[in-house]
Amino acid sequence: MNRFYQPDIATTLTLSEDESRHAVKVLRLAAGDLIEVVDGHGTCYTMRITLAHPKRCSVEVVATASTPNPWGHQIELAVAPTKHIDRLEWAVEKCTEMGIDQLILLHGHNSERTVVKTERLQRVMVSAIKQSLSATLPQCEAMTPVMQLIQTPFDGQRFIAYCDAMLPRERRKALAREYKAGTDVQVLIGPEGDFSPQEVEAALQAGFIPVTLGDSRLRTETAAVMAVATIHTIDQLIVNN
Repeated sequence: MNRFYQPDIATTLTLSEDESRHAVKVLRLAAGDLIEVVDGHGTCYTMRITLAHPKRCSVEVVATASTPNPWGHQIELAVAPTKHIDRLEWAVEKCTEMGIDQLILLHGHNSERTVVKTERLQRVMVSAIKQSLSATLPQCEAMTPVMQLIQTPFDGQRFIAYCDAMLPRERRKALAREYKAGTDVQVLIGPEGDFSPQEVEAALQAGFIPVTLGDSRLRTETAAVMAVATIHTIDQLIVNN
């Protein structure tokens, strides 16, 4: 069944113009056809098209299902945007498909990109939740200074990943060993130039655990995907055992 996204579908019973055009013009759906619509808040609706209009496709509710995220805890990814925006979009797409609750864009001392259109990332995430059959759209926070995020309280495990040889590498531990399955978690991934020594020290003072994602030096976008994949892998190992 084809899946669409509309945050206010329960009250409007109408798809947005973009989703209407996709349903009617691209997929050639007609009145009477069944579709799925997610609201981004954890609810999936089975709906019947009542008016197949390419700009305002109307629907009626057939069934409603609550589909919360299966991992059952908070996963926050804080990542510095890459110089080339397509690399960030790729990472956001993959992390959303695997599952995150919140994306925080970081602005650090060594950041090369200081402006990101969150609307564009929202479209990437909408496509990703439809692809992964999720009904919950992650929150996307605008650019946040690293020092500000470090001082913002978080009730859960907090990790900062870095690879710069000038930073205290011997204090790092493997994320796969330090993460406790099923707990709320926040992971910080720095820019191409890595976190500054001052940012790392501030994070350690605030209780962040310094971690490594392996022996290879990873690009920012790869590190973000690796961190989220590691968290879900540990979660699944515990569930399956």
